[in-house]
Amino acid sequence: MKRKLRILLFLLVALLSFNLSKEVVQARTIVKAVSLYNNNILQETKYGTLQGKLAENDKVLVWEGVPYAKAERWKAPETLGKWDGIFDATKSGKVGVQLSGKDVIGDENCLNLDIFRPNTLEKNLPIIVYIHGGNNQSGTSKEINPEKLAVNTNSIVISVNYRLGLFGFNNLPSLKTGNKLEDSGNYTLLDIAKSLDWVKENADYFGGNGKNITISGFSAGGRDVMAMLISPLFKDKFQKAISFSGGMTVADFGESQKLFAKAIALLVVEDKVKGTVEEAYKWLLTDKKEVRDYLYSLSTDRLGKLMTNAGIRMNVFPHLFNDGVVLPKDGFSTKNYNTVPLLMVTGSSEFSLFGRFDSYFAKYDDKTLLSDDLKAKEYAFVYEYGNRMYGLFNAQESAERMLSVYENDIYTCDFDWGTSSEINGERTAKLYGALHGIWIPFLTDNVMGASGLIKDSFNNDGAKDLTKIFTSYVKNFVWNGNPNEEGLVKWNKWEKSGIGNQLLLNSDNQKAIVKMATEKDSYDKILADIKNDKTLDEKTKLNILNTVLNGRWFSRGLDTELNNMQGWVQVK
Repeated sequence: MKRKLRILLFLLVALLSFNLSKEVVQARTIVKAVSLYNNNILQETKYGTLQGKLAENDKVLVWEGVPYAKAERWKAPETLGKWDGIFDATKSGKVGVQLSGKDVIGDENCLNLDIFRPNTLEKNLPIIVYIHGGNNQSGTSKEINPEKLAVNTNSIVISVNYRLGLFGFNNLPSLKTGNKLEDSGNYTLLDIAKSLDWVKENADYFGGNGKNITISGFSAGGRDVMAMLISPLFKDKFQKAISFSGGMTVADFGESQKLFAKAIALLVVEDKVKGTVEEAYKWLLTDKKEVRDYLYSLSTDRLGKLMTNAGIRMNVFPHLFNDGVVLPKDGFSTKNYNTVPLLMVTGSSEFSLFGRFDSYFAKYDDKTLLSDDLKAKEYAFVYEYGNRMYGLFNAQESAERMLSVYENDIYTCDFDWGTSSEINGERTAKLYGALHGIWIPFLTDNVMGASGLIKDSFNNDGAKDLTKIFTSYVKNFVWNGNPNEEGLVKWNKWEKSGIGNQLLLNSDNQKAIVKMATEKDSYDKILADIKNDKTLDEKTKLNILNTVLNGRWFSRGLDTELNNMQGWVQVK
């Protein structure tokens, strides 16, 4: 009997020890899981240790140039292996190949990102992944001030470098490998998808919430964000989306191949591979191995100089191909969206920079465009209708097209700040206004990029008030998927009935002016107003419509009306 009791006692102690040991292991595992972030510039990741730095008066921890994948020319990005030692993340990483002035800069293997987070102990922070603009041909992860954005929204901000130009988009037949992702030619989107995978799997190491990722981007980056909403490749990779001056653009796969062949044919003739441009063009559209070998033999520098100066025209540099795998063949007419809360931002003078520096007006100085009677009228015409069409394209048109199939909240807003002569002066108000990128200073407290044209206009209480309000909206959206909070003008979402509910943002010298509006513009209204506009004679008007406003992202309705669709590759 005593022997049986001893055995039972032994088994009971063993069982308790096993459970205790199991609980200790579990506890250690939990401690490890929540302690991956250590509030230090020396930080672990899944792939190794990073050495970062402090910024913004020690308010921000920064890791720059962190590799998220590796890439070979016209191949899908590959997962990294672990690195040895400590990676120096205190300096900028390589940028995508691009033309800078007359020189080609950057590197084909440019898949790296910059990480910025508040220098606090706080964990489980939302993550903003930012895609820079530049027509998918230029730009870098340094486009905005991520340090300020991280502090102002109390979020982790990650800005991405990715492949650009012909290295980011090229769908010629000879490059096909049998890998459906590679055969799409949408290498830029493959890069961005890979960066989001890296962010999710390393979120805990930086105190971030891998289940609260907001994808965001400006201009081309905003259009990339919109493309991600229809791409099966991006399903469940992010939980919210912000498109700054984005809009819906998809290029026809077959027509794009022709434009790439046309551009590269000049090099083929130059290299004496073929005798004429026409022969070279036809040769490049074949799937022959010799074509593939030739394309791979071309230097980075020569490819980097092709198809530049697109001027927001898809027929100069087509990208975002409707390959049927990465992007659906029916483009934004698809019924299958990655439906997450969506915020779209535009400005009331989005086309001003593109109009002002179009070759038609670039030869004149600002004074001439304001004082010369004819040139002032010509520019005012372009300013009026270009801005209306581009602003419509960036937000309202997308919302209206998505409403019937999009199963989540859509919010849009329009900046009108910059159009006041009292604040900005007559020259900047009339020529530039609420220009492309006007939102940047109101979210990052930093005047940079195009907003530098009006940098002296932000030093007043009204602009500072608008900065505080817009930042609050964005912070709320990033944290909760809803921009609203008590004390702010309620930002109403778009209704299925089609009610617009656009938030309008402006200020005077003393305070912000924020209000909701339901009035909407339309292509039909714009075309009617253009037709009825008598400020220019019909010959001059038609010339401007066919040279300055034609072929842009936003001008399909206008070009259709004028029977001027040559070179259009965009899918609607």
